[in-house]
Amino acid sequence: MPSFMVNVIIENKPEIVDPEGDTILNDLILKDKKSSVKKVRSAKMLRFEIEAKNKESAEKAVRDLCNEFRIYNPLVSTVSVEIFDN
Repeated sequence: MPSFMVNVIIENKPEIVDPEGDTILNDLILKDKKSSVKKVRSAKMLRFEIEAKNKESAEKAVRDLCNEFRIYNPLVSTVSVEIFDN
């Protein structure tokens, strides 16, 4: 069975305050006069290696795991998934 790398990226919804992103922007980037940078949002990434029949079933299996184990809070977070052949 093929193996896939699945990256799950969890970040706060746009309307949720992101203090880590704000700190990076204010304390690191703007102090260096990098004025072209207007916003920074932080995120957490989880990387799964999974065996599945195809990319679609790999994505579904990982999304199901994330939902079953409440790896993220859907009220405040968004999730995006990237799948790569291993």
